[in-house]
Amino acid sequence: MDPDLKDKFINLWRMYFPGESLPITFEISDDTRGIQEARKAENWRCFICDLTKVRNGTDLACNQSSISCSGGRRYCGFANEIRPDFRYFLSYGIEGKVEGERYKKTPEIVDKWREEMDGVPASGRYILFKRWDHLNKTDNPEVAIFFCRPEVLSGLFTLANYDRADPFAVISPMGAGCSTIVYYPYFEQHSHDPRAVIGMMDPSARPCVPVDILTFAVPMKKFVSMIHNMEESFLTTPTWEKVKKKIAMSSKLHERS
Repeated sequence: MDPDLKDKFINLWRMYFPGESLPITFEISDDTRGIQEARKAENWRCFICDLTKVRNGTDLACNQSSISCSGGRRYCGFANEIRPDFRYFLSYGIEGKVEGERYKKTPEIVDKWREEMDGVPASGRYILFKRWDHLNKTDNPEVAIFFCRPEVLSGLFTLANYDRADPFAVISPMGAGCSTIVYYPYFEQHSHDPRAVIGMMDPSARPCVPVDILTFAVPMKKFVSMIHNMEESFLTTPTWEKVKKKIAMSSKLHERS
């Protein structure tokens, strides 16, 4: 990570999004590089909950043993296994055998949806999660992930679209919470035209994030251009000054809740 770019963003973030949390990042690595390993998963838990530690300043190295959710392991690239009767689990279930989540109408739709899924190349490796201000020269993050409320999201969304003629610089694909911060943005990073990803719509992951918080995951190839555009964009206008006041109000309300 370029230290100048890192510091430039921190300064601009504080200027245009005062008081808001910095993003976290992830990188796929062959070793932990001295980062604390996430605790081994003994019982089922959504690994999104573990990322609260990262947002609070604890760097974590995750591997297959630290993620107990089969979906989390799959979307993070640690395993390809699918639970038995998954097509029914994600749809309407099997009476007396499998309770369905009812996220898809039919098993056939689940089958078709899964045909589009590739694998993240992390098997046997680590995914290193760091907060932006903890990055150093040896880091090469794939994605920056914001946990944010609507006013902040509106700024990031508009900034992502700032230098594009088409209106599709941001996508919001259907998937588990972890897929929208790791899986989809990873593949966007490695595409010829990377887009940002709005996520955390997954009802199963919502208990692991604060009220009113969604995610905005930006491939680093896209994020670098967003940083360089900040000082000439709408963020410098009276319109954004009004939104900044709402951001401050939202922060105070959030602190009380």
